[in-house]
Amino acid sequence: MDEDLLDPAYVSDRLSRPPFVTLPGVVNVRDLGSYPTECPGYITKPGLIYRSGEVSFITEEGKQRLRDLGITTVYDLRSDTEMEKYETPIPTIEGVQVPEAMTQRFELYASGKIESFMTLYSQILDHAGPSFGVVLRHIRDLPQQGCLFHCTAGKDRTGVLAALLLKLAGVNDGAIVEDYALTRIGREPVRPMIMERLAKMPYFATNSERAMNMLSSRPETMVAFLQMLRDRYGGVEVYLRNTVGLTDEDVATIRRNLTTPLSRS
Repeated sequence: MDEDLLDPAYVSDRLSRPPFVTLPGVVNVRDLGSYPTECPGYITKPGLIYRSGEVSFITEEGKQRLRDLGITTVYDLRSDTEMEKYETPIPTIEGVQVPEAMTQRFELYASGKIESFMTLYSQILDHAGPSFGVVLRHIRDLPQQGCLFHCTAGKDRTGVLAALLLKLAGVNDGAIVEDYALTRIGREPVRPMIMERLAKMPYFATNSERAMNMLSSRPETMVAFLQMLRDRYGGVEVYLRNTVGLTDEDVATIRRNLTTPLSRS
């Protein structure tokens, strides 16, 4: 995918339409609802699960918008080290639970090669099971309370978890790939800030192409991930049982809570 700057008018228009959600101070916010599933007449439940980039800069208006959306919990997938490095603490949001960051630091890969991303994503799958389990159990136990999960850019850890949820709900691979690729648009407003951060690291300071490779969200990367999930982990259900520690009953309940009948009105 071409990583040149996108046309601002196109970005603005696309961000104004679903699945993107406006949340002042937060970028790359999307509702994972309204995707058709393999069960005829059912879609993923709107207003239940949202994904985004970091919420560290959320405004007061954004906090109110969270409450208006029915989001009761924000799950932060960043590491403590990551937040300290970028000086982005967890914000206090009245009426919304924001637990401590839940996952370990992952090595960044900047070659742009699919194989490198698969190495990263397999590390995420192997080590983030406990963190993912917290979100999944929210969906199991609190299906009437919306939640939002995020990392820094809302691309890798967030993208992997979003793919797992959509796959479990029965969304087809093409739609999951499209959801992943939308981060290309969703992160565009803060691309300069992210590049500035990365420029402070010696590895990226003299090579901006490495940074752009790391930030990429190419469709073929998610295609490869979904294949890896099947081949190496036995599919989403096996992964959730073996690595996340969910029971068959948990998995069935979460799948049921993720979907809703398509309104005929």
